[in-house]
Formats: sequence, structure tokens, C-alpha cells
Amino acid sequence: MEIQTETACGAEPDSFATGNVIPLLHEIRHALQALHDNGQETVIDLRSIPLGPGEEELIQERLGRGEVTVQLSALGPSEIVETRFSGVWLVTHRNNDAEVIGKFVEVCVIPRLVTAQQADIRAGLAELNSQLT
Repeated sequence: MEIQTETACGAEPDSFATGNVIPLLHEIRHALQALHDNGQETVIDLRSIPLGPGEEELIQERLGRGEVTVQLSALGPSEIVETRFSGVWLVTHRNNDAEVIGKFVEVCVIPRLVTAQQADIRAGLAELNSQLT
């Protein structure tokens, strides 16, 4: 995975408002290496990291967009976007007023929010069984 160390406008990383963009991208790279090497999943809460104006957008720009986008509606809309780096996902949760209430980078095969939960599988099986009897 190659991530350039200067912005599209040519600014050096030291000129970023907080200096957290490049270290965060390195953290994502290390997390992707851990996923590759031993299946270790990582969740990074972007809202817990001090970022200056435009830095969150810069991170999203650097990660790019992949082929998969998932939209969910559970206690408000959520969007899961694969980045151009397979195994790195941007996850955004919104409330019913469309305000962002959580933003994460998940480094995993597939975010757990998308996987079927055992209780839901059990309920689905019971419903299907009742329709067929």
C-alpha cells in the first residue's frame, strides 16, 4: 500500500493543522499489515483523534473509494464504504436528523455491522419455518 506524503496542493505533512493525518495513515497501514499477517481486526474512531479543518476529508481522499458501498438503516442511517485498499473501510453512522454521530476506519475482512448476528439468523429461521408449515 503506497500513500503519498504530500497533499494534492503540494503542502508538506508538517503544514497540516494537527499533524495527525500522516501518523493516522501509518496506523492504518500497520493495522492492514496485522490483518494480513494474523487476521487481527482494528477499529479507529476518527472522532477521538484531533483533526483540523479539512483533515478528515484529506484522510478520505487519501484512502479513496473501492468497489463496495453498504447502506444500512438501524437507529439511523449508516454507510460503509470500502476504500481503494481492500480490507480498509470507512464507516459513518448518522442519527435520524442526518447528523454524524460516529465515524470509524475499520480494518477487517468485512465490518461486523454487515454480518448476520446469530440471534437474527435464529429469528429468520423461525419465521421461514412458520411460513412453510
